[in-house]
Amino acid sequence: MLLLLAAWRPLALPDEGRYGEVGRWMLVSGDWLTPRLNGIPFFHKPPLLYWLEAISMSIFGVHAWAVRLVPAVHAGLMLTSLYLAARHIGGERLAQRATVMLGTSLSFLIGGQYINHDMLVACWISIAIWSFAASFALGEKPDLRLALVGFAACALGVLSKGMIGFALPGLVLLIWLIWTRQLHKMARLPWLRGLAMFSVLALPWFVLVHQQFPGVLDYMFGTQQVSRFTGATFNNARAWWFYLVCLLLLLFPWALFIRPTRYAALASQEKAWLSLLWIWVVAIVVFFSIPASKIIGYVLPVMPPLALLSAIGYGEWMKNKAHLNRRLFPTVAVLTVLLAVGATLEAGRFSQKQASIDVARTLACDASTQDTVYVLDGFPYDLPFYTGATKPMVILQDWAEDRRSAGDSWQRELFEGANFDAPAGQVLQGPEVLTAAGQSPGNWLLLPSAMPSQERPSGWTTVNQGVSWTLLRSAGKSPVTAQQKGLPGCKH
Repeated sequence: MLLLLAAWRPLALPDEGRYGEVGRWMLVSGDWLTPRLNGIPFFHKPPLLYWLEAISMSIFGVHAWAVRLVPAVHAGLMLTSLYLAARHIGGERLAQRATVMLGTSLSFLIGGQYINHDMLVACWISIAIWSFAASFALGEKPDLRLALVGFAACALGVLSKGMIGFALPGLVLLIWLIWTRQLHKMARLPWLRGLAMFSVLALPWFVLVHQQFPGVLDYMFGTQQVSRFTGATFNNARAWWFYLVCLLLLLFPWALFIRPTRYAALASQEKAWLSLLWIWVVAIVVFFSIPASKIIGYVLPVMPPLALLSAIGYGEWMKNKAHLNRRLFPTVAVLTVLLAVGATLEAGRFSQKQASIDVARTLACDASTQDTVYVLDGFPYDLPFYTGATKPMVILQDWAEDRRSAGDSWQRELFEGANFDAPAGQVLQGPEVLTAAGQSPGNWLLLPSAMPSQERPSGWTTVNQGVSWTLLRSAGKSPVTAQQKGLPGCKH
């Protein structure tokens, strides 16, 4: 169902257009070291998402489903790790119930198809916590293999989204070990082998990219992570209770079955696991509630323990009600899937109103690889993805003013990236170049469709009036023949 829903809608903007295009550019450019957006370095996040996107598109082709396969596979891994952990904790029946609850939820069926870094890091954080916790729970000496899986998962979490890949598992496990009086076991972890594995997996890219772009680590970790956590100037400011609503929505209606467990009646091992689940949820939710900027995908790492708590609560509620359970459980599961289908269709309709796919079809078939695309007063994240362009767009803005006043915006993404690569930043130009460009053949111009006709530059011919963008062509006859026209995205 997740893979089916992932094919039903266009790219959502800006996230899916941005992150999908960075992966596509990595594939067509052959530069697997430097993530780039419109040819400009893009160092907001580490590269694991883009590497896997490029690999997926090289196998399945350049389209939205191939890119969404990356978060979908990670959602599947997270679901599998929940099943294995729940089976270890409470047996097969509990594991199946928890897996169905998470697998039919919006967090899985919607979050698992959304192209960004959140599901990747949620997956590896979950695997790290399950692995380390199981390693500690098996005896006084932590299990070697499970501990090494935990170290590897932390490394992949860092490659997915940075420091939280190891900081959040460490926070949850530290609190849990103190709470359950197991802190002494930390000294017996295979630290040398674990840190060696972590270093081999996580560090080479950071070392190589720092050698080529000095200052990039300060930008990636200082500006994009620490400053975002502590600052109040970034987008998506929300109230402190925002994530409580998100948790209910992402696991609706299963989260309603969470209920206080009769703690005193549990065995010591059961108490330890139950405390891990609650510490996991509370610690991460509180952590992400501290910053002013809050995004719903940030709480995806707590969905596995929340699903298991829901499964435990449901089992207690359904004791001696087997006849009701046989009807209720499958009915609710089907309804939650239908809810996800409806949400996907609605998201597709909303994305269609913002997308540039309508003008992209025209541009892909009528332009050539030598043509230049100019964009005024905006940035169509999804256009290069749909056209298959291999030449960056020229983005026209008053960049001097933007550098002085731009907030957390697409303009800042581009000019901050250009600080690392001045030649690539030449595609950031001022509107004054439009007059000469309009008199030369082989040039195209995109304008927001809402721009009044009297404000549009002269010398350009309208080719396609799309929903969000209008495509214009420069004057003069192009020297390109009909056989030479067409970008890779042209669908004949």
